[in-house]
Amino acid sequence: MSDARAMSEERKQFRAGLALTMAATAFALFGLVSACGVTIFSLEDETAMGRKVAAEIEANPKEYPPYRGDPAVERYVNEVFHNLLPAGAVEYQEEFAYQVRLIDKGDAKNAFALPGGFIYVYTGLLGYLDSEAALAGVLAHEIGHCERRHASKRITSYYGAQVALSLVLGRNPGMMAELAANLFTGMAFLANSRSDEREADEFSIDVLADTKYYPGGMTFFFEKMRAKGETEESSDFSQLFKTHPAPLERIDEMNERLMARGITLKSYGATGEGIFRERYQREVVAKLR
Repeated sequence: MSDARAMSEERKQFRAGLALTMAATAFALFGLVSACGVTIFSLEDETAMGRKVAAEIEANPKEYPPYRGDPAVERYVNEVFHNLLPAGAVEYQEEFAYQVRLIDKGDAKNAFALPGGFIYVYTGLLGYLDSEAALAGVLAHEIGHCERRHASKRITSYYGAQVALSLVLGRNPGMMAELAANLFTGMAFLANSRSDEREADEFSIDVLADTKYYPGGMTFFFEKMRAKGETEESSDFSQLFKTHPAPLERIDEMNERLMARGITLKSYGATGEGIFRERYQREVVAKLR
């Protein structure tokens, strides 16, 4: 074999070995990323993905019927929502396309968040809540899922290194659309882990503490469920239990956090400062009947 041929073979072997090393390193790196609950998506990618899923929702009114009732109800919900965004805990107010939409299903007591700040609330949940503070707690919780980027972290973990690397390097421009379609189908990626829920619960306290609302508003929903004996997977809460773990243990956890901050605990039936019960009953509950 000539010296030139031998050198050529050595180069090929070196390149092949280098490629294998780089691939192994990439897979190890992204395996570690997935295991540690880290997202590899940029904020722009995350917003684009959420926008695609939101478009899928809007294109499926049979499953996700948009609210067509009194427009004052949607304006009210948006007012509460936008009262929360200036809170110091919300870091991506400018980067994400924050918006809230209503889904007209009176039997669905649930809400969910898409990547990039797209939040949906079912009218069944609006009718179940008793106060503006309770609504603010739910909205702050969903903002927490966006801010902590829970959905994109789950996608990173689910798809693994190969797809993640392809997305990061821009080698598969059609993959983002596929991710959006898979995210939309059955809302499988919206099933938050217990740690995700706890993180979003705590985030809701951080947000509400920086507003006019009682910081423990998120507990009101769970307290009412407990008081009414609606903690099992009944038909009324079937949608909720598809995307959230059992909630009762979270009441005590949140109350402990509130007391640690020196905040006086209030129950879901409370009135007065920071609750806005009468206004909510008048502007939302009465108009949904």
